[in-house]
Amino acid sequence: MGNQFDAEDIAQEVFLSVYKKLSDFDRNYEKAWLCKITVNKCLDFLKRAGRRSIPTEEVYFLDIPGMDFLPEENYLVKESKQRVYTLCEQLKSPYKEVAVQYFCHELSVQEIAAKTGKNVKTVQTQIYRAKSMLRKNMERSG
Repeated sequence: MGNQFDAEDIAQEVFLSVYKKLSDFDRNYEKAWLCKITVNKCLDFLKRAGRRSIPTEEVYFLDIPGMDFLPEENYLVKESKQRVYTLCEQLKSPYKEVAVQYFCHELSVQEIAAKTGKNVKTVQTQIYRAKSMLRKNMERSG
């Protein structure tokens, strides 16, 4: 049963059940009768134990559909994205537009090039420079 206390509880339930059903008892098969009652009580306990389990906070939130992270993690991710967006908005054009699309909207270089009509190499260069500018801005802001 996993621990001594549960085993003691089940033993008590078995003897209570035996006492209540003593009038129905067939004296020829006392050991089999006692074993059958014990097995049934153990199975009942195990079934109830599965229903009694209380999920921990982490398990509870992970079982919610669409909840990939815990609430604290969701908050931190959202806060980080907001900070990146704010830093991207501080850049000068054309780096600002490319940075917002690449870092915030998570568009690929090809998607940005198609959307803006720019050459792929131009977009790559602008992203590289924007990344460098963002790094400097982050170091300054702490």
